Amino acid sequence: MKRFYRCSLRLLWAALAFFLWGSEVLAAPSGSDKFNIFDFKGPKMKDLYYVIVRDMDAQLLAMSTGKLDVLSDLYRPADVERLAVSGVADLSLASTFHGFFITFNVRKFPWDQKTLRQAASQVVERRKWVRDLFSGYCEPLTSFLPPVSPYHYRVETSPVETLASETPSSETPSSKTLLSGVAGARKRLADEGWTWNLAGWLVAPDGRAVPPVRILCPPSSVAATTTEIAQLMAEALLSIGVPAEAEPMDFQTMLARVDARDFDACTNAWTMSRDPDVLHSFYHSSMDVEGGYNLSGIADPELDRVLHNLRYAPDEATARIMASEAQKLLADLVPVIPLYSRYSISAVRNDWEGVFTTDRSTADNLLTLISMTPKTKEEKSEKSERPIYWNIPEEIRTLNPLVSSTAYDWTVLGTVYDTLLSTDPYTFEDIPWLAESWSIAQGEMGSVLTFTLRPGLKWQDGRPLTVEDVAFSLQYIKDNNVPRFYDSVKDIASIDVKAVDVNAAERTLRIFMANTSYWHLHNIGGMLVLPKHILENVPDWRGWQPTNRPHLALDGTVMTELVGTGPFTFRESRTGEYVHMTRNPHYMLLHSESEKNLGENITDNMTDNIMENRMEN
Repeated sequence: MKRFYRCSLRLLWAALAFFLWGSEVLAAPSGSDKFNIFDFKGPKMKDLYYVIVRDMDAQLLAMSTGKLDVLSDLYRPADVERLAVSGVADLSLASTFHGFFITFNVRKFPWDQKTLRQAASQVVERRKWVRDLFSGYCEPLTSFLPPVSPYHYRVETSPVETLASETPSSETPSSKTLLSGVAGARKRLADEGWTWNLAGWLVAPDGRAVPPVRILCPPSSVAATTTEIAQLMAEALLSIGVPAEAEPMDFQTMLARVDARDFDACTNAWTMSRDPDVLHSFYHSSMDVEGGYNLSGIADPELDRVLHNLRYAPDEATARIMASEAQKLLADLVPVIPLYSRYSISAVRNDWEGVFTTDRSTADNLLTLISMTPKTKEEKSEKSERPIYWNIPEEIRTLNPLVSSTAYDWTVLGTVYDTLLSTDPYTFEDIPWLAESWSIAQGEMGSVLTFTLRPGLKWQDGRPLTVEDVAFSLQYIKDNNVPRFYDSVKDIASIDVKAVDVNAAERTLRIFMANTSYWHLHNIGGMLVLPKHILENVPDWRGWQPTNRPHLALDGTVMTELVGTGPFTFRESRTGEYVHMTRNPHYMLLHSESEKNLGENITDNMTDNIMENRMEN
């Protein structure tokens, strides 16, 4: 997963100095004027093991004994200090697009009552909770995009909850201050006709007693702070007469319950994209489908209108206005309660070299995975080549890329599949990936995107990657209404794979969109590309288990249907133990001598504006 940056980290670095004195903090290279991915060559290591270690103490022990090499998402201050003083690892830090929320199921009573949701938000002491649980390693979140986003709108809180942050943009009007605390919440409820029975439990204006409410959360053995937050939220709800309790459960069971919409409330966290139209995916009523991202089920006509206008904003100025309007509406509707945004802290054992970081990316990234090698010559030799042991703190749910939704699944899938475009790790601007060049123009109906693939690309099974694969991937996802990706492809009108460039015959395709949107380039350029020769033979995309279906590579090697173009190929997995990956011999960065040219990016004014104004992702 990519990591993201916030401009002002000086105070946090000062706070971390105490904890990191015993460990080298990885320096952030300054970067060049033009980042070139083909300056990298790899993967250098043959074997990668994603090792499943759930307990944090066990993770730290495994790190100190060499049974883990990379540890992501450190968040407990005591763990950071312990690892730092051990001297076995180098730590890196960056801000992220992470957001943690309490999500209400607004499809049913009592959370279909807006007044109750508003009252619940008033009794949240996010500043105290974040301070007590994270000691400065997270920042309180009062809105629906993280503070690192240029589109973040700071929702004003009560005097008790007022938080220091950047001054809101002059084009973003202030929202009204909420009443504070339990007294304010109870007054809000009473003013709207809510009462309390003799036992002290809340009763709705129509006489319905509020039933017991359970807040689903992972167990403390998996996510201790998440469990604590669920308990704190339950206690806060009790203070206004809601009979609430936290319900820790197996993480996979919890995900299944949430996907089936079988919950009252739950904890959930997202690592969001650089574009604010992610709000459309999370809160537009059309996304409240099985497997969709609108977990709360919020359906509000005015919110839908604003989110639609955000999704199809023609320019950056309109996008900024609509993003602010959407966040103000969400602050009033309260389908979720934002709580905090986490800083990313990762650790890599210091007997590795080739670790890559920037001021916007911690060390647990794809370029580190490609470049890292042991420092000792003995462990670099072919006979005794050392594997990479990368921690995953939870069981893999599924490696079906069409339905997978957890960060743990995508840690693995992110090394298998690629996209047409990627992002510069220094600036977060668009850079070529599978596509060597792209252009965007205005057609009769809407935007026209043109991508030219790099020459010589191959799938992990040795077959060539063609524009037919790209076109089939996009059309397959659209035709099957695949919820996880449908929002990105639904506006495709047609795809033309006929050669439009004589110098790039059979490598160029044009995608005609049904309308114009500032986000079409990122939505299409960021879509994973799947192999047509596998996908067209999948009988049921929902039930597809690619790792259980054998597949013959071009050279006769037996592999599975989990075939992409990424740096590592799936080999095997053992429940509760590991996922074993091996180096992809056809990976484009292993054959970079003919790929040094990044290609010419042909853009019109629309794309120029994107490049000028984007500092995200």
